[in-house]
Amino acid sequence: MPEIGRLLTAMATPFDAAGRVDYARARQLAEALVASGSEGLVVAGTTGESPTLTRDEKLRLFGEVREAVGDRAAVIAGTCNYCTAESIELSREAAEIGVTGILGPVPYYNKPPQEGLYAHFKAIAEAVPLPLILYNIPSRSATNMVPATTIRLSVIDNIVGVKEASGDLEAIGQIIDGTRPDFRVWSGNDADTLPLLAIGGYGVISVTSHLVGRQIRQMIDRFLAGDVATAAAIHRRLLPLTRACFVTTSPSPLKYALGRVGFPVGGLRLPLVEVDERSAAVMDSALAPLTIDLPVGAAV
Repeated sequence: MPEIGRLLTAMATPFDAAGRVDYARARQLAEALVASGSEGLVVAGTTGESPTLTRDEKLRLFGEVREAVGDRAAVIAGTCNYCTAESIELSREAAEIGVTGILGPVPYYNKPPQEGLYAHFKAIAEAVPLPLILYNIPSRSATNMVPATTIRLSVIDNIVGVKEASGDLEAIGQIIDGTRPDFRVWSGNDADTLPLLAIGGYGVISVTSHLVGRQIRQMIDRFLAGDVATAAAIHRRLLPLTRACFVTTSPSPLKYALGRVGFPVGGLRLPLVEVDERSAAVMDSALAPLTIDLPVGAAV
């Protein structure tokens, strides 16, 4: 299986003034994220506003980002949804484009039982010759994939890990204990990254790494080197930014922040809207003391 890395960024999707996907800006953002510490990019995930992207937009995004970063970073395609057949079809098309792997969130709205989750991901993994990262996000899917289901799925060779956004460290510990040694657990919540590393997790699929990627990489590296005090200090310093990125529905605060630091990526597609004044003030306060790692000033 290809190397995917410990720090992946759940990449925002840039839009132009008319609300169209800005593919040139997406390439610039992808290159800037890799330059500031990201080892991989998740394209057309939650932060990328995947529910509002068309199939053709997603496929072009996968190709543009793959071409922009070359072999410098993994490209993980958000190809899966609440329909197994559609997930397989889009994943196969993404594989032809050359993405590194795919991300599969727990199906939302139709709320399958645990056996349905198992059958859904098993079918995708068997149909698509790519590494598959599971994505457990009960706050958005209304269904929590329990550790036993993740452990059961981990037996399938090309299911290589899980992005865990449940916030349940006890459950995550059970997954780490119960899966094969090379099965990786990435945090799906920026605030949980250091605690997850402490119980044996692998890394993070991050939102805040748009802004502070090098600092998150340093936190991970210092922890792995045994310098827990420095890692903890970085973790604490970044917590206000983490809270600000989720002060209202993501990625609205993130897109506001990218504009504030000098790397605008446009607005949002309905039903998401721009941040309100209170949320903007929270983000402004969080940004003020920070050093921003993202290269800014690229042509818009």
